[in-house]
Amino acid sequence: MRVAFKILLPILMIAVAVGVFRVLKSTRPEQEPPAVQERVWRVAVMAAEPRRLSPELELYGRVETPDLLKATAAANAFVAEVAVREGDRVDAGQVLVRLDPRDFLPRIAQVEAEVEDLQAQIASEQHRQEADRRALEQEQVLLQIARDAVARQQRLKTQNVGAEQALDEAEQAEALQALAVSNREMDMADHPSRLRALEARLSSARARLDALRLEYERSTVRAPYDGIVTGVAVTVGDQVSQGAVLARMFALDSLQVRARIPAPYQGELIRGGAENGGLQAVASVGDESLRLELDRLAGEADPSGVDGLFRVLDGADTLRLGQILSLRLKRPAREDAVAVPFGAVYGGDRLYKLQQGRLQGVNVETLGSRIGADGREQLLVRAEALQAGDPLVVTHLPNAMDGLRVEPVDAPAPLEASRP
Repeated sequence: MRVAFKILLPILMIAVAVGVFRVLKSTRPEQEPPAVQERVWRVAVMAAEPRRLSPELELYGRVETPDLLKATAAANAFVAEVAVREGDRVDAGQVLVRLDPRDFLPRIAQVEAEVEDLQAQIASEQHRQEADRRALEQEQVLLQIARDAVARQQRLKTQNVGAEQALDEAEQAEALQALAVSNREMDMADHPSRLRALEARLSSARARLDALRLEYERSTVRAPYDGIVTGVAVTVGDQVSQGAVLARMFALDSLQVRARIPAPYQGELIRGGAENGGLQAVASVGDESLRLELDRLAGEADPSGVDGLFRVLDGADTLRLGQILSLRLKRPAREDAVAVPFGAVYGGDRLYKLQQGRLQGVNVETLGSRIGADGREQLLVRAEALQAGDPLVVTHLPNAMDGLRVEPVDAPAPLEASRP
């Protein structure tokens, strides 16, 4: 009995446990299967506003000037004063460098004395001509007297009264007087030549005097216009030769920015500049913005593009030669353009608008980019399917597709799109 009980007790316990399990299983509550719900993505939305907008082209340019002044020494001299330093802003007429006047004044005095001497010689020549004229009148009278004496001696000799010697002496006196008249006439005939020679020497001396005075005037180097000094090559006491560079400067209104324009945009910009009378650009220098205008294109190009030369419209005093600028050039305006964030466009040619709670794809034409007034970069697109007021989804979704369920949320401040 004891052995049978030990064997049956475990079997009985197992059977009771199985029975209890079946009772519990049969009496448990039934659970309904979970309902499958479609996921809703929350997105930011903005209203489409097709307008006439200008895409922008980002360029990098270098500040330069075609009018870099190199002030040079007018003559060999010593430097007496250096009034400016590199980087100084100067006004028109302000002294830059002054050369020692002692290197100029003695030469000027020497030529002035030569001019005065030649003027005196010309005056003397004119007095001499007047004296020769009066002397010639007297000598002609004396010649006539000598001729009369010869005639008288000839009559006496014919009458056998006069002596042969007296006739010879009269003829000799006539010849001498005729020679004196001839010499006087020759002197008077040479007067114009002598006068022209003296006047030519006087003109030459005056020209040299003017040149020396101009050198002396230029010995004080002054700024010809308002500008910035880019370099000073001398110091006080230096001996410089004629033509040596003393200082360099440029005019503020001569600054321009040279930037490479990619080849694909050349034709568009040339046509746009001709139609609009100059395309505008904006460059940033620190916290300030400078306005530029595309003035012209360079005369040479290569396969990568052509250099555009931009005129600085304002703020030139903040620029320096060689400075590198980032500028955004306004391309010709496009009609029916819509400004959207870059994240709203997929693959460069597709965005989505909200239609009855679901995404609806729209194929768009990308026109370019621009910077809005709030400083954020925008992409300009255009499509016939976009109408004013269409809700555009501006949140970038990694799984965006037509028909995806979305729900608009309060978006941050909308993109500013008012700048044309």
